[in-house]
Amino acid sequence: MGSFIGKRLLAVIPIFLFATLLTFLLIYLSPVDPAEAYLTAAHIHPTEELLEQKRQEFGLDQPLLVQYAQSLLKMCRLDFGTSYVSNEPVWQEIVLRIPATLQLAFSSIALAVIVSIPIGFLAAVFKNSVFDHISRLLAYFGASIPQFWLGYLLIFFFSVKLDLLPVQGKGSFEHLILPSITLALGLIAIYSRLLRTGVLEQLQEPYVLYARTRGIKEKVILSKHVLKIAISPMLTGLGMNLGRLLAGTIITEEVFSWPGFGRYFVEAIFNRDIPVIQAYVLISACLFIVCNLIVDLLQMYLDPRISWKGRTDH
Repeated sequence: MGSFIGKRLLAVIPIFLFATLLTFLLIYLSPVDPAEAYLTAAHIHPTEELLEQKRQEFGLDQPLLVQYAQSLLKMCRLDFGTSYVSNEPVWQEIVLRIPATLQLAFSSIALAVIVSIPIGFLAAVFKNSVFDHISRLLAYFGASIPQFWLGYLLIFFFSVKLDLLPVQGKGSFEHLILPSITLALGLIAIYSRLLRTGVLEQLQEPYVLYARTRGIKEKVILSKHVLKIAISPMLTGLGMNLGRLLAGTIITEEVFSWPGFGRYFVEAIFNRDIPVIQAYVLISACLFIVCNLIVDLLQMYLDPRISWKGRTDH
């Protein structure tokens, strides 16, 4: 187990370096001149003299390798520079918006998990029943409906027509309900089908037959053995989606005017705020890496065969 964890932790290092390199190259190869973007955001006419001065100030006159090394050191210190628009440190701006995104991300994930586990489990246990067909239709609906359209639809019915919930913004618990449902519906569709497929596959395994012949109750077999292993693909999807949600759900935050990380990124794109864009790309990559690492470790805990498989592969 220790070697498996060590390999996973070591594998994070090259992935992180690749993410930093890719982030740096995206900015370096961009047609937008950072010096010009800064002066434009500050409403200053970009003369050649000012452009040259800002390029020297930003270190753009240094060799490419030197620029990357300096950028990497700053990133490791969480120094992403200063926003061109607000003239405030980018990291401080991000810290102010991260709690709103965390609140929305974890609430939607919690809602998706709470709803999808019983739906997927019962759909598999009662295969081809009325409940199974209804859950399949709901999954198709949740997976196919555009997220922005669902958000506006919920606003129209629950806010405009029924006047039950607030339309936009962040404040009370009521503000969290509609955006959480908007994000969770698509996840419920994915997780419930993944869990249903996993449970059906596990029910065909020999250990289920052996457990039944030993007289173990069906409820115990399903809850303590089948569900524990069948939930593994769902956890993989959870890790991917959690990273995406923590990086900021751009569309949903825009629809509901949610003051989170994703909306901040959209504003940075329109304002050509390069330090913010660079910070967003890197932080998003790191969040995906960390979330997938946590999911790998959690899967190893639920199914120890994963660590043994890693040993035999090498």
